[in-house]
Amino acid sequence: MLRLGLTGGIGAGKSEVSRLLTGYGAVLIDSDRIAREVVEPGTPGLAAVVTEFGPEVLTGTGALDRPKLGGIVFGDPGRLRALNAIVHPLVRARSAELETAADTDAVVVHDVPLLVENGMAGLYDLVVVVDASPGTQLERLVRLRGMAESEARGRMAAQATREQRRAVADIVIDNDGPLERLEPQVRKVWRELHEGRGGAATE
Repeated sequence: MLRLGLTGGIGAGKSEVSRLLTGYGAVLIDSDRIAREVVEPGTPGLAAVVTEFGPEVLTGTGALDRPKLGGIVFGDPGRLRALNAIVHPLVRARSAELETAADTDAVVVHDVPLLVENGMAGLYDLVVVVDASPGTQLERLVRLRGMAESEARGRMAAQATREQRRAVADIVIDNDGPLERLEPQVRKVWRELHEGRGGAATE
């Protein structure tokens, strides 16, 4: 099993790289998706969040009100640490379960947006960073996601810098250009991963 940690700044195109790798045969473990699953209604995770932050973080249907919770923790490091102390262990445990279920010869891609921020680079065999310039990130967030420029800049500023991400990278995928330039790079990485293990890549 080869364990890859995949990360990149918001708007860099990490999700597209995940999609391509999955298409080639990688097993994807998506930390963001798991983080949502562990606080779904009826889970111990949601119960712990309500205990910590109060019932006002629930919607009328009993689901987590993410914008409301975000408003509480964004800009308050202490409250954010309290939330992370609940969610991160649950995400790690579920990620470990999914990894254990994968084939022993699988390439397992852990899609972790805050890999650098949480000091997780050492947990993986290789770290793959999807890289784009801050200008490209900003343009994509405003044009493709409809964010206000001030919100986009705030989200970017809250993450690790481009230099910090590149410093932990074993592999850098340049996604500063159009989408059609991305796929050949990802395919090349996939082939090199298999060649390095003495196997042939499948697509």
